[in-house]
Amino acid sequence: MEIERKFLPARLPDNLGSYEHVELEQGYISTMPVIRIRKKSSSKGEAHILTVKSNGMMSRQEYELEISADEYSNLLHKVDGNIIKKTRYMIPLSDLEASSNVDISGLTLELDIFHDAFEGLVLAEIEFPDEKNARDYVPSDLFREETTYDRRFHNSNMSSMSASDIKAFIEGL
Repeated sequence: MEIERKFLPARLPDNLGSYEHVELEQGYISTMPVIRIRKKSSSKGEAHILTVKSNGMMSRQEYELEISADEYSNLLHKVDGNIIKKTRYMIPLSDLEASSNVDISGLTLELDIFHDAFEGLVLAEIEFPDEKNARDYVPSDLFREETTYDRRFHNSNMSSMSASDIKAFIEGL
């Protein structure tokens, strides 16, 4: 079960480059149901993952299967719509927030800085261990807006945007 809340950050951390990060490339074979392929590249190497997600906004089932580079390459030809590229920084939430109304120890803020067609978009998400903690979490001034329930910010939706839709979307931020 994936339980996460998503936000537009108010600012980037000063020491962003000091955090672990990966380069992500992902495409959607289907958006209903969500079937995604993803390539993760970092200093530790490369991984290729096939993901199937159920419907949902804050909580949904997620199944991941590691695939080979060849399988990824073959499936990449079947992707419908935009290939999404982004750099994901993994930041311990406790490095950014001194306190919270829920226990934030062990929670990670995943900060996505988008590239290419989605240049200018920066999203943050926090994955929670359960729905109660997710619901109880009160966002700090790290965030300017919550996007958890706004489908426009789902990567699967973004994958099907036209160039003009993307431009309007980014300019509207």
